[in-house]
Amino acid sequence: MRELEDDVMAKLIVWNIISLDGFFEGPQKWDLRLHEHIWGDDLRRLSLSFGDDLCLLVFGRVTYEGMAAHWTSTSEEPAIAAYMNAAPKLVASRTLAEATWNNTEVTADPVGEIAGRKEALDRPIYVFGSAMLTETLLRAGLVDELLIGVAPVLLGEGTPLFKNGSAPRPLTLVQSRATDTGGELLRYSVQRA
Repeated sequence: MRELEDDVMAKLIVWNIISLDGFFEGPQKWDLRLHEHIWGDDLRRLSLSFGDDLCLLVFGRVTYEGMAAHWTSTSEEPAIAAYMNAAPKLVASRTLAEATWNNTEVTADPVGEIAGRKEALDRPIYVFGSAMLTETLLRAGLVDELLIGVAPVLLGEGTPLFKNGSAPRPLTLVQSRATDTGGELLRYSVQRA
């Protein structure tokens, strides 16, 4: 049992990249060309820092399948691939029976599972991508921070990160900084309802 002074809950941080007009992918699934407009040394350093910082990666099923296919077969960014493949992972899915990516568990109850993990863990839990899961976790009041990379591009169409009709959620800007590619990194604390 941890001592009281060490009894700190894990933060749940959502990380995603969007276009200036709010889309996290283009009109087709996995159309991520917007990443080309923000990727550079700053995002590479940020991506590597996730590997040093996290205790758990969380994905929705669609993001999980794409990430698993990419990171288990790529020769690009070997240091990022190494931590992505080694990190403990949780995939939220009602249809996936088992996960084949190294160190991955499946849950059909992401809200309950993540609430429990936040209590048990003391380092950040990151949700990468996964817009539908992000919405579920925001509604459940489990998201502590939104870390958004704004790519300097207007897509004009695509899939929005945040859904229309969602309840207002006050945010507090914690950090804002420009990237070496002309994008912006925004870190917001999510206020409790």
